[in-house]
Amino acid sequence: MPDTTESLAPHVLVLFGATGDLAARKLFPGLYHLAEAGRLPQEYAVIGSGRHSPGTDDEFRDRVRKGLDETVEDLDSAVADQLVARISFCTSDADDGSDLADAVAAAEERLVRDSDVDGVDDVRRLVYLSVPPSAMQPMIGMLGETGLADRARLVIEKPFGTDLESSRSLDAALKDVVDEEQVFRIDHFLGKEAVQNILALRFANGLFEPAWDRSSIESVQIDVPETLTVEGRESFYESTGCLRDMISTHLCQLLGFVALEDPGTFEEAAVRDAKSAVFQALRPLDKERTVFGQYDGYRDSDDVAEDSDVETFVALTTYVDNDRWRDVPFHLRTGKALADGRRLITLRFRTPESTIFGNGDSGCNELALELTDDPRVTVDVRAKRPGPDMDLIEGTLRLDLADDAPDAEPLEAYERLLLDVLRGERTLFTRSDEVDRLWEVVQPVMEDRPEVQSYAQGSWGPQAALDLPEGGWRLGRDG
Repeated sequence: MPDTTESLAPHVLVLFGATGDLAARKLFPGLYHLAEAGRLPQEYAVIGSGRHSPGTDDEFRDRVRKGLDETVEDLDSAVADQLVARISFCTSDADDGSDLADAVAAAEERLVRDSDVDGVDDVRRLVYLSVPPSAMQPMIGMLGETGLADRARLVIEKPFGTDLESSRSLDAALKDVVDEEQVFRIDHFLGKEAVQNILALRFANGLFEPAWDRSSIESVQIDVPETLTVEGRESFYESTGCLRDMISTHLCQLLGFVALEDPGTFEEAAVRDAKSAVFQALRPLDKERTVFGQYDGYRDSDDVAEDSDVETFVALTTYVDNDRWRDVPFHLRTGKALADGRRLITLRFRTPESTIFGNGDSGCNELALELTDDPRVTVDVRAKRPGPDMDLIEGTLRLDLADDAPDAEPLEAYERLLLDVLRGERTLFTRSDEVDRLWEVVQPVMEDRPEVQSYAQGSWGPQAALDLPEGGWRLGRDG
């Protein structure tokens, strides 16, 4: 293991939902990769928690170790064993967190003995709340009553409430227990290298920044389809739906990154202020420009009501009403059981006014950013076909950072965001005013829902959604 351990204070990490799917697929692998790279504190302890015990600490460690074997390629057994040795489990719930508080206190005492800090006040707490929305507020109350929120950084998983009212109630409950500076509302899309690369591509290149506005850009598409069904998450989807799960969080956050004004510096306050300003200018959703869909067979699952009208698909058009983007449509699409799982942001440039090649319609130019762990960018252009005549052909410029930076070590989204919490870096997390405004934006179609239309599994959703962007969606058109 590389000897690059960061100068971080000793930490006790408390993971609620430690036996769940997110912990197994993302959180424990993320901690492993941070440990492998030497990015965790020199002294730390991990305490998993939840309502039901997975058995003894050794049985829980075996479970975590098996999960790492299944999810991590080229696992370093020594690193995995050292991480797992620091893990334990303590049951707790919203009504009783006293045993967990005792376990955290005991872990802090051990870390003080094993480090050079003066006392437990120098040990930081990272509390990760991977719990259902209905359980979030009671759990926050318990953290306050037991003192577990003291010195803690609280990581809150989305959705942040289920509507505007519940979101405000949740925020008030948080403010009763901790300061806003202690809250890290995590949206893992913002931890993706490709999303952060939007800022680098735009603001570090004179080729793009002058054209990043309504005078040059005709439309923007933010397309996040999924091929998987909701299998295993039926109960969650019945209570949440695609709009709450994806639009009010991931896709709107992507829109914020695409549309923000130059923040001047990549620092927490500047970036978050710029993104918040976009949301303040974002037009509330319009039922007439919103399509809800439900894939065929969704209602056949045991945990789904026979007459369920929960949407598993949303496509919509909205606008950012400011000087940079006024009248430029932003098309958003996401859903389950769709034809492809590629995730793409597409900026379509306006057709040049020149008539040198006839009627001036030389085809559309598009800048496409793939939201992969290794960022890929393509630009569609028109060029002359080699030969004696002035004929145009389509060409593509490609930027593949995996090839251009072969020695780079990109961090997976949760890995990056966990590291940011340990560092106290909040730039890529969501602020309370952003959350509040986004619920205001989606509230109109929550109160007056579009009719839910059926669509075949493996398709691109209802026809009404296909017709939203003039010229169609890039995904589905180019394969």
